[in-house]
Amino acid sequence: MKTWEVLGRTLTPDGTELTLSRHPTEFAILADGHVLMSSRMHGSEEALATLGCARARTLEHPRVLVGGLGMGFTLRAALDVLPPSAVVVVAELIPAVVEWNRGPLGDLANRPLEDPRVSVDARDVRVTLREGVGQFDAVLLDVDNGAVSLTTASNDRLYDRHGVAAARAALRPGGVLAVWSAGGERLFERRLRADGFRVESRSVRARQKQGGPRHTILIADRGYGTGV
Repeated sequence: MKTWEVLGRTLTPDGTELTLSRHPTEFAILADGHVLMSSRMHGSEEALATLGCARARTLEHPRVLVGGLGMGFTLRAALDVLPPSAVVVVAELIPAVVEWNRGPLGDLANRPLEDPRVSVDARDVRVTLREGVGQFDAVLLDVDNGAVSLTTASNDRLYDRHGVAAARAALRPGGVLAVWSAGGERLFERRLRADGFRVESRSVRARQKQGGPRHTILIADRGYGTGV
């Protein structure tokens, strides 16, 4: 039986241990021993990008924020649909995750960090949002396990009313916030609506046409109002 090989370990700011492991047919990132993401299931991460960038891809010079690098699948899917003139900012707080994507994980998604449209903001995405008022046509959030944190308790603040307000303020008129979630997030969906978003919930397969568990993509349209 083939065993897993540990390629790297790191700690989140809250002390959760992230481990990058490799099997002959799969990579996995674990949080305190629990599988956080696997290279065998990335259809829903790609759906986050294609659904979230449906409007941005039609613009001449779109600017997109990807919150959470993961294994690079969301970033790659966004790059594949966006025009050559796009600017894509990736906010990733954990330096090791960026290093893993430049190293052993790079070929999984065809090395998206090497695309000249991409820049990495090595800070908490909440900071990027707060400092980016009116800058983005789409914000794609795949941070932790959705609105209920698994790796870092402070990630909950990204999805509270202050986090929602910051995301809305960071969007240009007509901008879209798309959020990946391991399951339905009714409370978070209500919070989005209360802040003026028009919200659609989409259930997608983790392996796209190949099945697997279902995940949820929330697509929140900011509208064209001038207020933030």
